[in-house]
Amino acid sequence: MKLKTIATILALSSGALFAQTVEVKDSWARATVPGQKATGAFMKLTSKDGAKLVSAASPVAGVTEVHEMKMEGDVMKMRAVQGGLELPAGKAVELKPGGYHVMLMDLKSTLQKDTTIPLTLVFKDAKGVETKTELNVPVSMTPPGAKTSDMPAMDHSKHKM
Repeated sequence: MKLKTIATILALSSGALFAQTVEVKDSWARATVPGQKATGAFMKLTSKDGAKLVSAASPVAGVTEVHEMKMEGDVMKMRAVQGGLELPAGKAVELKPGGYHVMLMDLKSTLQKDTTIPLTLVFKDAKGVETKTELNVPVSMTPPGAKTSDMPAMDHSKHKM
């Protein structure tokens, strides 16, 4: 009986230890206007030992995906990242407008500036072990420390998915 309890404690603590090896900084989600059905969440991720961001979830959205935006010829394309976003050991990976981001689609309500939204990030280590990190992400028009004039508008209406 004691061995089973110890094994359970070790299993739970190993996941918690791994979750702490991915640092999340400067998270924010772009505020929306009434009727807007999608927006993005952004942050900086640094994995101590290397990992992948494999998925995300939020109760404010019907669909939450890790996305990338990139130019293909003269067309900006946005799509879900297949297989997870690589987080090389010790290197910060920035999720930002115009690049990698967490896409929140089929929004259930307007995301109001100066509120927060819950967001769960799911990471996978090199051994395939998944862990979750729960965040309360501030909603804003700009990233932490930026001015509104520093940020281009994020218009997804002309992107091919």
